[in-house]
Formats: sequence, C-alpha cells, structure tokens
Amino acid sequence: MGIGELLVRDGVVLKSGASSKRQALHTVASVAGHALGLDEGRVFEALLEREALGSTGLGSGVAVPHARLEGLDRVRAVFVRLDTPVAYDAVDERPVDLLFALFAPPREGAEHLRALAAVSRALRSSEMREQLRQARTVDAINALFVRNETATAA
Repeated sequence: MGIGELLVRDGVVLKSGASSKRQALHTVASVAGHALGLDEGRVFEALLEREALGSTGLGSGVAVPHARLEGLDRVRAVFVRLDTPVAYDAVDERPVDLLFALFAPPREGAEHLRALAAVSRALRSSEMREQLRQARTVDAINALFVRNETATAA
C-alpha cells in the first residue's frame, strides 16, 4: 500500500497554528479524530505515550508521530502543515512544520513498519519537503505523495 493510499482525504490540513509540540500533536489528534472517526482525546493520549518513548522528529522540519489505536482496520495517515515551525525535540534540534502521522491497529506490526519506512524515505528528499511546503491544495499534497510512490517504484 502506497503513502497516497494511507492518507485520509479529510486528513490533510495545510494551514494550522501551534506554538508548541504539544499543541501540534493536539492538532494532529483533532484532524485524525475527525477524519478517522476516533475519539480525539484517545488519539492525543496515544501520540503522547509514543512521544514519551522518544521524539518522532526526524529532522529537516519533519516529524512522523505515530500510534496504535483500537478501532482501525488498517494503517491510516493524516498530514498537517504548520504555519510556523515549533520546537519538537527533533534529532537535528530544528523546529518542525511538516507532520505526517500514522495510525495502525494494535496488531498490525509489519504494515505499520513498512508505512513508517516509506514515509521516512519520501520525506528525506529536500525537494519533496519543499514541494510539500509550497503546495496550496489538498489535491496537490496527495499528488505529491502519489507521484513520489510512482517515482520510487520505477
């Protein structure tokens, strides 16, 4: 399953304000709760629990928060682009403005790991990150991820 297929259509937010990592994760939880039909508070707590194990900030302004949640039948994702980057305890200590969050059923180990690897690989590209920062529509974001899948599959 490709990144574009994981991304929930109502789960892409291009302009969001947050002044802290906690607020950014709350925004992700809110978007995921709405888009996936899950309890926002439960999503937020799951994200905080995972973050307590170690920051999901990959560097270069990117974070990939993730959690396992009851109520899902497969791995799903949401994408949030912040208006202003926030301190996130990322590996390079740079603030984060691109959050690609993954959510998996509790017993979905292999697919969850494959999705994490695919997202990390896609967001390692400086060109991809810049295009995500410049995209103006949800359709443009989706197209970038689908195009990236096609390019890496070829």
